[in-house]
Amino acid sequence: MAADPLQSGALSRPRLDPTPVFEMVRWAFGTELLAAAVHFDLFSRLAKPAMTIDQIAGDLGIARRPAVVMVVALRSMGLLGGEGEGVALTALAGEYLVPAGEFYIGDYVALIVDSPGVKAMIERLRTNEPAQSRADDPGAAFIYREGIDSAMEQEQSARRLTMALAGRARIVAPLLAERYPLPGARRLLDVGGGTGLYSVALLRANPGLSAVVWDRPEVLKVAAEMAEKYGVADRIELVAGDMFADPVPLGCDVMLLSNVLHDWDVPECERLLTRCAAALPEGGRLLIHDVYLNDAMDGPLPVALYSAALFNVTEGRAYSAGEYRGMLAKAGLEAGEIVETAVHCGVLPAMKR
Repeated sequence: MAADPLQSGALSRPRLDPTPVFEMVRWAFGTELLAAAVHFDLFSRLAKPAMTIDQIAGDLGIARRPAVVMVVALRSMGLLGGEGEGVALTALAGEYLVPAGEFYIGDYVALIVDSPGVKAMIERLRTNEPAQSRADDPGAAFIYREGIDSAMEQEQSARRLTMALAGRARIVAPLLAERYPLPGARRLLDVGGGTGLYSVALLRANPGLSAVVWDRPEVLKVAAEMAEKYGVADRIELVAGDMFADPVPLGCDVMLLSNVLHDWDVPECERLLTRCAAALPEGGRLLIHDVYLNDAMDGPLPVALYSAALFNVTEGRAYSAGEYRGMLAKAGLEAGEIVETAVHCGVLPAMKR
């Protein structure tokens, strides 16, 4: 008889790869971005000489972040070409999505522009703001800052959102612990740790390790339950705070940011990494566990569509490993090589020399 994972304190492993299910959930964002691009007349604008991402943003009257999200997604669909900052039409887009062409089908795509999802995407692209609170919505999901009623500060909505994200963490956390061992590590800081499941998995794999889960007070109520459930409550300290304003917990030689940075724009990512790096001891490690765009910023498609999903509900997007390496270098950290985990995620380690 197989051992009960709860009795052993272990996180169980699924039999099948869940990646296709996650990809199916994100497909809708590709459709919405394509319809939004037709609405903005993007392909017609690019029927001229190649433009840069910043030129596209200026031409469309949008900020850089939405322009990056849209360009990367359309590149990954094969509708735009170029690498980095340079953007041009592909032959596919030139034949079918430039008005006045013999085989133009943009009007067909435009049939869905008035659908609620596309209209919401167009609004997000125009304003560069995530979905905000409404009368029937407890608040912006993952954003907490002055002037925004964050769902992560309210017990019921914080629990619902935290447990929704736990589904992926339960699957990926054991692989993170298995594929990135922490021999010799003493104390882990799980920044924005949510349920604490990544800490749980790492604690189970490293008996000499203790952990600090640092997050909002309502979220930590869930983390406390998980620590008890998996038998590691005596090795986890729960610290409530604002990772952008409160002192970073000291005495940790490893810091983990698992699926955290993609919630924020570049300035906030750089600020958070700088704060964490300053609190790391010499020789300490910082681990970015996240999804990664190609350094050419042209895919892969599932990550580009996940980036669009992030853009819709957070102030961030998906980043490339090259972008993260640049942020880490600014913070005084030396990046290593990515170790893949699951569901398009991987660990990018960095050390404080």
